[in-house]
Amino acid sequence: MGGMNMNQLMAQAQKMQQQLAEAQEKTKDIKVSASAGGGMVKVEATGEMQITSIQIDPEAVDPDDVELLQDMVLAAVNDALTMASEAANKEVADATGLGSMGGMGIPGLF
Repeated sequence: MGGMNMNQLMAQAQKMQQQLAEAQEKTKDIKVSASAGGGMVKVEATGEMQITSIQIDPEAVDPDDVELLQDMVLAAVNDALTMASEAANKEVADATGLGSMGGMGIPGLF
């Protein structure tokens, strides 16, 4: 039949599992930052999708326009989480070799 035997397949699976675990561990070290409103709102996040910091410039606080501040915070948080997710997915894809396969053809996987 000419393919891999079961032992080779199991060894490859174990190696991939180890690479995946190492990559997931590295995602803890990923830190990203995003801003909105020309830098008036800044958000930092980790590769574990945790928001670690939100900074709001006092000039962004307008009691007559709270909605604008809410929108800026929401935009910065969403950008930071998107960046963190993309960085974490890239780390996992690169470590497992799946990045070159484009997430095995599954959109959004890697």
